[in-house]
Amino acid sequence: MRIDTGSKLPDGVFRVLEASGPAIVSAADLFSGKSVVLFSCPGAFTEKSTRLQVPSYLRYSSELFSLGVDTICCVSVNDAFVMHAWGERCEVGNKILMLADGQCEYHTQLGLEMDCTRFALGFRSHRFSLLAVDRVVRILNIEEPGAYEVSDAAVITGQIRESGIFDEGDKNDFR
Repeated sequence: MRIDTGSKLPDGVFRVLEASGPAIVSAADLFSGKSVVLFSCPGAFTEKSTRLQVPSYLRYSSELFSLGVDTICCVSVNDAFVMHAWGERCEVGNKILMLADGQCEYHTQLGLEMDCTRFALGFRSHRFSLLAVDRVVRILNIEEPGAYEVSDAAVITGQIRESGIFDEGDKNDFR
């Protein structure tokens, strides 16, 4: 079943590359008690992802943080080494956390996996963006295959701004 607004993000793990080597980051540690923008790209180094999607989150990172977002994460069906190299290529620095979902396990739990075996690409992810507040999905934008219209940082930044999610009186006791 596909995740939707109001759903709780599932447990699971991601891989990252740290200075000491590959490491595991749990979804619980990443999302619990925080506000996180998570966006997904079908693959690292792909044209739309590298030229449009990741740069949009770099451009809007300061505004997202000022609105109340704690962390911006990019996830793709690649290994931690590829995600790290792609992050370096895109110069994400400490603005975007690059997460690897090498076996498409987390995307499958979200119901956002995409069967690309007919193209000899295995399983990939749908392109999407979401805002989770304490693991609960508050905003969700899922692209149609091949599209890039709703997962751009400008879209989710505007949605956060207009929604008032982080306005005074919101029920985010952890903030």
